[in-house]
Amino acid sequence: MKLSQVKALLPTLENVTFKLENGSFVPEHFHVTEVGMITKNFIDCGGTIRNEKAVNFQLWNADDYDHRLKPTKFLNIIELSEKQLGIEDAEIEVEYQSDTIGKYALAFDGTNFILQNKTTACLAQDQCGIPQEKQKIKLSELQTAQTSSCSPDSGCC
Repeated sequence: MKLSQVKALLPTLENVTFKLENGSFVPEHFHVTEVGMITKNFIDCGGTIRNEKAVNFQLWNADDYDHRLKPTKFLNIIELSEKQLGIEDAEIEVEYQSDTIGKYALAFDGTNFILQNKTTACLAQDQCGIPQEKQKIKLSELQTAQTSSCSPDSGCC
């Protein structure tokens, strides 16, 4: 989800809620402690230089259980960040502390912002020596294909 999409949604919401893919919610008393632009310049295992940009939201829980971030306040924080930091309209990455700091993509289900689990991957699969995953075929399907294409009258035998 891009920053512009979040900005368009916030005025339509009564509350800002974040839900993890496992169904649990970020506690209602969370704070957005950072809004920023992250630029990642790196080289992949195949030698290709890459550049990625993401807007970063960092969520944090404190012991102030009466705290609730309202959509207008969150929108004001985003707009201030855009003005002061020159933040671009990029994909959002959310940092949230569970056992360790996790990084999540962001989606919206019509009511809640969804923290989507991110995974790592090889960006240079054609160069890193990892074999392609072989397609699994059922032997019963293979036999059916052979018998149907190589019948006694087909001339293939």
